[in-house]
Amino acid sequence: MKKLVWLTALLTSISSASFADNWDMPTPYGDGTHHTQVAKSFAEEVNEKSGGKLTIKVHSGGSLIKHPEIHRAVKTRQVQIGEVFVGRLGNIDPVFKLDNIPFLATDFDSAEKLYKASKPALNKQLENDGLMLLYAAPWPAQDLYSNKPVNSLDDLAGLKMRAYSPTTSRLADLMGTTPVNIPFSDVAQAFTTNAVDAMVTSPSTGVNSQSWDYISHFTTISAWIPKNMMFVNKKIFDRLDSDTQKVILTAAANAEKKGWELGRQLAVEHTNILKEKGMIVAEPSQALDSSLREIGATMVNEWLDESGADGKTIIDAYKSM
Repeated sequence: MKKLVWLTALLTSISSASFADNWDMPTPYGDGTHHTQVAKSFAEEVNEKSGGKLTIKVHSGGSLIKHPEIHRAVKTRQVQIGEVFVGRLGNIDPVFKLDNIPFLATDFDSAEKLYKASKPALNKQLENDGLMLLYAAPWPAQDLYSNKPVNSLDDLAGLKMRAYSPTTSRLADLMGTTPVNIPFSDVAQAFTTNAVDAMVTSPSTGVNSQSWDYISHFTTISAWIPKNMMFVNKKIFDRLDSDTQKVILTAAANAEKKGWELGRQLAVEHTNILKEKGMIVAEPSQALDSSLREIGATMVNEWLDESGADGKTIIDAYKSM
């Protein structure tokens, strides 16, 4: 009898282990970034609520797979799940470029509407690659960093501007600067070695890279509110039992809510930190704001030409909200 009980327990243990899954989640940013914190809370909820069926391990800061390779790694099932900056995929399809179009959605309420309007197209494109969107979370609005006051585009002429997506490269061109592709991890070094002279990015990026050590001016142009997105390989997700799938989807919904709340909160907190650390924080002049909005209108029209009827559907839906 004791043998039978022992054997039953052993078989149960083996059976449970055989159905347990371990996933690796590469993320592009370090542990101090709020997107990584959201990703960790998502993984912790899944690990806890799945009852041992699924364990997700977060590999932050590009430690497992570098940012440019994460999309391909999930697509080819090198890893099961991953996070990327949406605009980085702009060369794949115009819907990803939309996330970086300046002066289209410049506050969080507008950004949420644009996300809602574009989400069906975003889902469709990810599905074409065998992927499934789990959640998206915003950065604070993108502002202008420079080592001198910028009152007009003339003040930027000839400078080297950090770029991190096809759309930000185009923006740098239209601003009269030279785009230089610099990942987040290399921002500080790029400024200290004069590889770049200016950048358009969030106050969070400035805080996380301690921008006050190498740059002096911060102009709150509020150009756009980009997002990171978390996605999973669809075939791998479909292999899970329905209960575990529900756990993932619930955790994803919670992560998205937390991400948007943090984005709003940090937009204020991180701008204040830049000021406290000695950076000169200023609103854009009327001349600069007007010129930048003209550039934004140009880029929206260019995007509509590229995206065709699908793009028009998104913009019309956004404007009707």
